[in-house]
Amino acid sequence: MENTAIKNKEGFIELDVRSLKGNFLLAILKKAKSLKLGEGIKVIQNFEPIPLYSTMENIGFVSETEKLTDANYVVYFYRTEVKEASDVELPLKPIVMPKFAEIDKAIADLTVNFWDNIWNKKNPAIELKTKLLLSLTNAVGSGRIKQATRELIKSYYLGTSVAEFDELFSLIIWNQGNGHFASEIAQSPLFKAYITIKNAEKKGKSKKEIMAVLTETFGEKNPETGFNK
Repeated sequence: MENTAIKNKEGFIELDVRSLKGNFLLAILKKAKSLKLGEGIKVIQNFEPIPLYSTMENIGFVSETEKLTDANYVVYFYRTEVKEASDVELPLKPIVMPKFAEIDKAIADLTVNFWDNIWNKKNPAIELKTKLLLSLTNAVGSGRIKQATRELIKSYYLGTSVAEFDELFSLIIWNQGNGHFASEIAQSPLFKAYITIKNAEKKGKSKKEIMAVLTETFGEKNPETGFNK
């Protein structure tokens, strides 16, 4: 991350998230949203928390990163604006990075940088919405329904229509077979999320209202789609 020469860092609230096993992003975001202009936080993690950069930028923070050792990063976030994250922030960011760090810090660094190259690539040839749909279908083919559900929600957030999802699920039936679809997919959280979107739009619900239901119902608290500590 570009060094922004943040001043008055000594007074920042310190959040050491190295011991957190679950979603450290949510813990940091909750604290960050409570800060006023001119205030900041100091985040300590045992790998570079790259997914956090865009999240914090989208609610009005600039950042400065210090790598103290291979297993010790300090990132300072300073609030210069107040933005509403719900209007700009892609939901359901990756939360498994601490698990990689428990195994090997180098693996965590490689993984987070690989994630950044795939999902935060500048000027990608394939738009993000399409990448998510491709990832969704690949996850279904590999039996990773939890991942597929999260990709569906993110793709919907970026503008995928119900008509597009209709055709997507028709392709899944074609490729997976009627029997497999009936016994596995139709009973899954993936299909439930799709039906939730479809029914809500029929009732005239707004995208914001639907996303609130999706992130609450199929987010981190749901053992079928979230992160099991």
